[in-house]
Amino acid sequence: MEFDFNEEKNELLNEKRGITFQEIIEAIVTNGVLLNIKHPNEDKYPDQWMMVVNFNDYTYCVPYVVKGETWFLKTIYPSRKFLYLIGVEGD
Repeated sequence: MEFDFNEEKNELLNEKRGITFQEIIEAIVTNGVLLNIKHPNEDKYPDQWMMVVNFNDYTYCVPYVVKGETWFLKTIYPSRKFLYLIGVEGD
C-alpha cells in the first residue's frame, strides 16, 4: 500500500493541529492501524474509510479514499472516542 496526501492540507494540519501526514504514516508503519472502518457518515462520504491510529499516546482519526493501490489521506483529527483502543479511558 502507498500513501498520498495534499501538501497544502499537510501544511495546514501542521499549523492548526500540530501533526502532519508524514507523522501519521510513520505511526502506521511502526505501530499499525488500531481500527479501520467505513466512514461513519456514509451518506456524506460514501467512498471514504477511516483509520484510527495511535500517535504519541493519543488516538487520531484519518479519513481516506482508496485509489488503486494508493490510500489518499484526507485529514487528521484527534478523537477521545477511541482512547479505549490504547487502554485509556475517555470522557
